Amino acid sequence: MQNKADSFLRLVKIMDELREQCPWDKKQTIHTLRPLTIEETYELADAITADDWKGIKEELGDMMLHILFYAKIGSEQKQFELEDVLNGICEKLIFRHPHIYSDVKVSGEEEVKQNWEKLKMKEGNKKSVLGGVPPSLPAVVKATRIQEKAKQVGFEWDNKEDVWKKVEEEIGELKEAIQLASQEKIEEEFGDVLFSMINYARFLQVDAEGVLEKTNQKFIRRFQQMETIAEGQGTKLQDLTLTQMDAIWNEVKKQNRLT
Repeated sequence: MQNKADSFLRLVKIMDELREQCPWDKKQTIHTLRPLTIEETYELADAITADDWKGIKEELGDMMLHILFYAKIGSEQKQFELEDVLNGICEKLIFRHPHIYSDVKVSGEEEVKQNWEKLKMKEGNKKSVLGGVPPSLPAVVKATRIQEKAKQVGFEWDNKEDVWKKVEEEIGELKEAIQLASQEKIEEEFGDVLFSMINYARFLQVDAEGVLEKTNQKFIRRFQQMETIAEGQGTKLQDLTLTQMDAIWNEVKKQNRLT
């Protein structure tokens, strides 16, 4: 434990020194740091997706630095101190885990989640269960979080079969909108189809964001293989017909299945 404390205080000291002495660090504000923090978060996410533990360790360090940077600026602006941040999260965790720090009994993970949402509602007199969903979340992640939060108050389908029926219903409504040739209605119904598919993914215990990214990467890999094959044939994809490109695509898929 002492080693952890010493390492943390070492980083705090370095942050103080950088803020006082480095021209770049001295100029930063919470607003100039924001896009950099978002970038670091995605880099951490990429490392996690790749099971890159060395990368995860490095990116966690970068995230820790950003946290201390915001805390340092908060102290300079006389808004809060680092210890306020640390004690705040400690108190929150203790309050939201009464089954650990009090005499509340829970039957399992689901009841823990339900209690968590109920306790969040008590904090700051929140008016909506969905109030804690950040507006800037990517749409797929946001849809998943909205559905998870609605579930914690009992607004949830009984089984995956009913959810799939809803998917089919939404697809039917999309087809009707397409027949009407109403772009506004098409967009609305297409959004409903996506939302219902994300809901179905939850019931299949599938991470919709994660599997979509895997599909993105698979397409990129296969498409780049197509480009390599075309170049090996002395041509470029844009010079081929769709039929020719489709033949190369099917060959790439076949090769990937064999490897």
